[in-house]
Amino acid sequence: MRADGNVVLIAGGRGALGQTVVPSFVAAGAWVITVDQHLPPVQAEGGTEMKADLTDEADVRRLVDEVIRTAGHIDTVINLVGGFAIGRVVETDVSLWHRMLTMNLTAAFLLSRAVLPHMLERRTGRIVHVAARAALEPFPGAAAYIVSKSGLVALIRALSLELAGSGVTVNGVLPTTIDTPANRSSMPDVDPSKWARPESIAQTLIFLTSKEASQINGALIPVG
Repeated sequence: MRADGNVVLIAGGRGALGQTVVPSFVAAGAWVITVDQHLPPVQAEGGTEMKADLTDEADVRRLVDEVIRTAGHIDTVINLVGGFAIGRVVETDVSLWHRMLTMNLTAAFLLSRAVLPHMLERRTGRIVHVAARAALEPFPGAAAYIVSKSGLVALIRALSLELAGSGVTVNGVLPTTIDTPANRSSMPDVDPSKWARPESIAQTLIFLTSKEASQINGALIPVG
């Protein structure tokens, strides 16, 4: 799959998954704007890096406006923003509850809402959010995380209905535990062979943003 000439905004691109996704899109020929909260705006090979707080409405709007002004348009948004926390409902305080909802759901909402007027005006665009298999197959002990990722799945489904026939699509990728050094370190007794490989996630994202996937809208694709 190729992404030649596409302007791709990758939110959360400095995270563990982004370290594979960003270079994969660059290798596929895309011009990548890597966005994260903790990096200076710098020029990078195959794209640009920009700093933004993707949980802040005003900063998200500023980011989208700046990308459109500098790159001319946005073809694709890849949302990798998210976080994980353990805790049963009885153990979850309100601050943790809000933190999971903000990271895993509100950021996706703000980013989608900010970019959609531009894409709808052009009658073309791709939005892909990375959710989690646990949103459909929950496990005990991470209530706030699972609820927030389930909310993201609901957002994808709602958006897909609103965007039907518009030329803009929204889809989700639902990995199991992702095979990263941090996850291997924190779960040394678990066999990682069944975990989702970052390379598989990256190639799935590239496919969903391709011309060949133009009729795929509202899909929730499991990986791992």
